[in-house]
Amino acid sequence: MLELDDPPPLLDPTLPLVPTGNLRRRMVVSRIAEGGATLAAVVAVAVLAIVVSAVIRKGAPTLSIDFLTQNPAPFGAPGGGIAPAIVGTAIIVGLATLIAAPIGILVAIFLTEFAPRRIAGPILLALDMLNSLPSIVVALFVFGLLVAGHHQSGFAAAFALAIIMLPLVARATEEMLLLVPRTTREAIDALGVAPWRGVLKIVVPGAAGGIVTGVVLAIARAAGETAPVLILSSIAAQKVQTDPFSGALPNIPVTIFQLSQEADPSAYAKAWGAALVLLAFILLTNILAKAVLARSRRKLSR
Repeated sequence: MLELDDPPPLLDPTLPLVPTGNLRRRMVVSRIAEGGATLAAVVAVAVLAIVVSAVIRKGAPTLSIDFLTQNPAPFGAPGGGIAPAIVGTAIIVGLATLIAAPIGILVAIFLTEFAPRRIAGPILLALDMLNSLPSIVVALFVFGLLVAGHHQSGFAAAFALAIIMLPLVARATEEMLLLVPRTTREAIDALGVAPWRGVLKIVVPGAAGGIVTGVVLAIARAAGETAPVLILSSIAAQKVQTDPFSGALPNIPVTIFQLSQEADPSAYAKAWGAALVLLAFILLTNILAKAVLARSRRKLSR
């Protein structure tokens, strides 16, 4: 029996460290959780692999230079391509980016650099709610705003996509601006530089790579949206058009939908080819965004 003045017993280093009691149960639960997370990741990757492989297998035989550069052929006629849809998608997404990117970046700068907490909180909540809105709701809003009583147009579709892109750009830009060290802002203040000039010349360039990444990811999201273009820019002549204000522009999502509804087997094959073009664009855009983000993180870590 130990006396009060006796030193505490030393642990024997030769004894094996074996988990017992609560520790053993916690280790078992930890392994189950890790296994479940790993299984979920494998299932997600497997589903993506199945979808991508199916699109490549069915769409690759259709791809050719003529398919990418020619106008659609008349119903039942062989050949033809999706050139008008590619041009129209590029114009719609490009116009949406021109609308959403500057506004989203300015909103993020205001939130991180100038807005007091009582104002920043409601704005962040509004951005999160806007980001969670279904695209069909945004499309119906823009339809009532710009199309009802007028006509479909590429600009209406671009405006709807800009609304979808705005919270993505703003939140991504905000996160990257917050990664700029606080000491940088303190140095700007110590030098007596005007806050707006310091943000414009130092803070924003330091986070430029991440901002570009957010914009690129938003472009990839917008390019794959279907509901806005179906409602706002689906009744269009099947030829290359470049004026987004005079009428609807052909685009890839609507082209895929229309080709998949035809009874002609060749049209169904063209739908798979158009789907592969859209998938390739989204994949390349995401790879570009990841590369730009990795480069930006390396610069910020130096």
